[in-house]
Amino acid sequence: MYARVPTLADAPTPLFNVRTPLGFAVRTTADYWVLLQRKHREVSGRLEDVARCLATPVQVRQSKHDPAVYLFYRALAPYHLCVVVKRLDGEGFIITCYLTDAIKEGIPIWPTSE
Repeated sequence: MYARVPTLADAPTPLFNVRTPLGFAVRTTADYWVLLQRKHREVSGRLEDVARCLATPVQVRQSKHDPAVYLFYRALAPYHLCVVVKRLDGEGFIITCYLTDAIKEGIPIWPTSE
């Protein structure tokens, strides 16, 4: 008996692919978005806010622990929406997203002071 070879039809369904001001795109799938909403109920139904946070963040910080991880922030009063992204091979994907009352530590990346 032979194992079935995966095809393009087996690939996860992309939910969005958003270009960031850092020059790379961030993607997620419909299945992963469902998992994120289960884990962080506060972002349930906020897909447009997540996409907007990636496209037009107020601030982006780079993780002190992993230089391939970026934290995108946008205000959602009285909180901040944080979308955590990992960039590999020039493309990004969402690790997690959540609401927070403070912007976390990290290396400020965007906007630049130039």
